[in-house]
Amino acid sequence: MPADIVSPAVRSRMMAGIRGKNTKPELLLRSELHRLGFRFRLHRQDLPGRPDLVFPKRGAAIFVHGCFWHGHDCHLFRLPKSRTEFWKEKIAGNVARDQRQIAALKEAGWRVGIVWECAMKGRTRLPLNIVMSQCASWLVSSAQEMEIHGD
Repeated sequence: MPADIVSPAVRSRMMAGIRGKNTKPELLLRSELHRLGFRFRLHRQDLPGRPDLVFPKRGAAIFVHGCFWHGHDCHLFRLPKSRTEFWKEKIAGNVARDQRQIAALKEAGWRVGIVWECAMKGRTRLPLNIVMSQCASWLVSSAQEMEIHGD
């Protein structure tokens, strides 16, 4: 049984086409938060990790993490069967970098939230109004951290 059904060149092109920002979950979250009256900046390059959404007046930053790329333990993450060691190292590196960047943001006085892809798509997704309610409640609170993931 072959490890991959497409050639390495095709797989490389497919992986290169995956976006790092402006993903569907991120666009949906941005649209709904804006509709609720929250104003934010996008991908601020002067902040560690370039958070997807930055709320300067609220001292808050939100990352919308893809479950595969950030190694989330859910049904959307499955280690590829080909080049397994490469992917283990790649994803472990992403997770370690995430931890460093979140720590740096907190040290700089920012509150940090993470919305996982599985909260917004897949079989464990939450109703959109629940995700938005949790985000909005966190933004107006003084809580330092927020993490939303699928059931």
